[in-house]
Amino acid sequence: MEIVIASKNLGKIREMQEILGNRVNLLSLSYLSLDIEVVEDGESYRENAEKKALSVSALTKKPALADDSGIEIEALDWAPGVLSARFGGDINYKKKNQMILELLSGLPVEKRKARYVCAVCLAYPNGRIETAEGIVEGIIAEEPKGKGGFGYDPIFYYPPMNRTFGELSPEEKNRISHRAKALCKIKRFLI
Repeated sequence: MEIVIASKNLGKIREMQEILGNRVNLLSLSYLSLDIEVVEDGESYRENAEKKALSVSALTKKPALADDSGIEIEALDWAPGVLSARFGGDINYKKKNQMILELLSGLPVEKRKARYVCAVCLAYPNGRIETAEGIVEGIIAEEPKGKGGFGYDPIFYYPPMNRTFGELSPEEKNRISHRAKALCKIKRFLI
């Protein structure tokens, strides 16, 4: 089965391919020479994932897999949430991470609770959809650590492994991440 990954985020695409393995033939938008932009204006991760997957599936006439994910921080009233990619405006993640660290400056560890959330949607050309969600709990570190992963990974500390997501190998992260949890739930629809 050929499935189009409805994303331009190279980090997400790489992780999806690594998590799903050889079970399916994943095609990127760039492989198909498609340059489409789906506005992520939903109020939830699920709405955004569904919108992207349905749009790409309708355009390509192939099943499409999309995700929307973000980081939620308790001390910031669970922000940035669905606005994670747009948090702080059009700046890189190094600056976004620094903004978060500044906002949480001086807070003790028990006030730095955070979670990564991911919703995935598999959409078929006939309009059928399947969705799943994955969540991983953690803490916002006091400083960035690690060069792995992408996005907020260097500041997302995962207590069971005593490291940030930025310090984990791709194989370690792809076993326990929010995206891995969501994709593992959707796998049964891909075979």
